[in-house]
Amino acid sequence: MMKKFQQTVRFIDMSYTESRVSTKKAGIPMRTETEMFDVILQTAKVLQVDAVAMSGSRTNSQAPKDEFQDYDVVYVVDDLDNLTSDLAWLDQFGTRIIEQHNLLGNRRLYLMLFEDGNRIDLTLCPTEYIQEWVDSEAGFTVLEDKKGLFEPYFPSPQRFWTSPASAIDFEKACNEFWWVSAYVVKGICRKQVIYATDHLYSICQQELLKILAWQVASDRGKVDIGKNYKYLFNYLPAEKKKEFSNLLDFSSLDKIIQSLLATMQIFHQESQILAQKMGFDYDREVAEKIIEYAKEKLLNH
Repeated sequence: MMKKFQQTVRFIDMSYTESRVSTKKAGIPMRTETEMFDVILQTAKVLQVDAVAMSGSRTNSQAPKDEFQDYDVVYVVDDLDNLTSDLAWLDQFGTRIIEQHNLLGNRRLYLMLFEDGNRIDLTLCPTEYIQEWVDSEAGFTVLEDKKGLFEPYFPSPQRFWTSPASAIDFEKACNEFWWVSAYVVKGICRKQVIYATDHLYSICQQELLKILAWQVASDRGKVDIGKNYKYLFNYLPAEKKKEFSNLLDFSSLDKIIQSLLATMQIFHQESQILAQKMGFDYDREVAEKIIEYAKEKLLNH
């Protein structure tokens, strides 16, 4: 039995996290990928975990390689309570600048950013809940599995890819965009900057990104546009990225107005292109009425 850890860690839902912060030291060389894998596998050996696997961008050969890639690792364990009763073993990975401890279903997640710039997202998964972890991931690579625990499971690298839109998907996206656009107008008129910006970026502009992703999928079939659309503009002309980036100035009410009106025009244009390509119905009348409504309320406000 491990010695009791002096600090009690309270596990909570993903909606809330605990963090501990220390001061980053300058000039510390970043450990190489080989060194990181060594410490990950050596720590697993010391802890006598049953299996080790990795997911995330490091298992995706198409993902851009850079210093900010995390090590998304899972340790499969048969005694979760014993392992979490004393977390001093986390020190084996290095000195943390900041960390979070989270509860994910029957798993425990430890997010760690180290002073050398490396980051490990470590999941502890009980043996009987491997399926739960597999279902939460797309591709994964088994690093150590002497008992063959992962043999019944297979990666699904296309699980989170974008497929071509259906007519119903398209109709819902358009309705959501135009409906929420009116909320943005209301927020601007009330000078509620946070309310307006949140609805504009978190909903309206996400629906625009969805339309652009469907355009890519309509040409290429099922496609990996990445989490939060991070690979989307790799498939689109450079001017599309610039056009969307120009929408992201929310520094004043006037800028929010400009962003909303431009977002509406681009969505209107791109939706018509997609509808024509896919043979979908597109309600131009609703779109044009909402655009006119926004201009009437905002340009004379």
